Amino acid sequence: MKTGYLVLENGTIFKGFRFGADVPAVGELVFTTGVCGYVETLTDPSYAGQIIMQTFPLIGNYGIIAADFEGNCAARGYIVREWCDTPSNFRSGGDVDAFLKERGVPGLWGLDTRQLTRILREAGVMNAMICDEVPADLTPVKTYRVSGVVAQVSSKVPQTYAPEGERRYRVALMDYGYKRSILRELRARGCEVTVYPYDTPAETVLAADPDGIMLSNGPGDPQENTYSIQQLRLLLGKKPIFAICLGHQLLALAAGGKTVKLKYGHRGGNQPVRELGTTRTYITSQNHGYAVVAESLAGTARPWFANNNDGTCEGLEYPGLDAFTVQFHPEACSGPRDTGFLFDRFLAHMGGER
Repeated sequence: MKTGYLVLENGTIFKGFRFGADVPAVGELVFTTGVCGYVETLTDPSYAGQIIMQTFPLIGNYGIIAADFEGNCAARGYIVREWCDTPSNFRSGGDVDAFLKERGVPGLWGLDTRQLTRILREAGVMNAMICDEVPADLTPVKTYRVSGVVAQVSSKVPQTYAPEGERRYRVALMDYGYKRSILRELRARGCEVTVYPYDTPAETVLAADPDGIMLSNGPGDPQENTYSIQQLRLLLGKKPIFAICLGHQLLALAAGGKTVKLKYGHRGGNQPVRELGTTRTYITSQNHGYAVVAESLAGTARPWFANNNDGTCEGLEYPGLDAFTVQFHPEACSGPRDTGFLFDRFLAHMGGER
């Protein structure tokens, strides 16, 4: 076993053992509380630029299952308490170590992930380095920024996917780093889906005359995506729009709202969200480090969902603009499927119901 180190930007050092690719890496260290679903986590493009730490202590026991991939692995590193080198599952096609090696992603195991989580909860998300030797100069760690990641993970050319069964609607899916589960949910409901790169002009999308527009999840600071925000201003109110995660944030910015960076974000499959005006709470899957300031959209958007833990905005409705957005993942793989009805609502909007 080869020794490795995780060095935080504040100088804190954790000693562990290397697995995955034997290379150094710098990234934004974040934690996710998922008990299962590490395959989906590792292949979620929303983790681009980040080092993922799993709070659940044992990772890899059911192997790597290619059919469950949500996209290409874009993480900068992977931190676990213990990894299983002998997975047991009839669907498994390999182990976590081999998966990381094939994709050039370094990992560390044997660290005190509980203590790491406490540090991030108290101090907030911070940068970190995976390395073989502790560097004397931490400037590269301290100055690192997650930047340009939407362009990194987005599709390069448009691609159209046929519906499952008879076609009911045509959907334009704006790809900011979309999870394949979104595509699957739409196709399963009879939608022909054209996936467009993040920088596709609004006029191109409107010229194709889709029945509705889906805005995907994705990584990074939403305010960085100025061109996409400009194009969304041109799309808002023209077609029914349903947005998830980063798409929810981008549409809010396009409508004149504001976003803020959270102290340590919401990542995991157990986030409680309340539907405002009701007593209903949903348990949701989430992965984000930024939130919309609902008050900044007063008179334009109506708050719809709120996080039960910290009260942050989890959903908005845009009366008169035929748009609604959520911060959580209704496609939720892995995670609870309680809010899958939102895709049905999107179809209803495309059919003329409001």
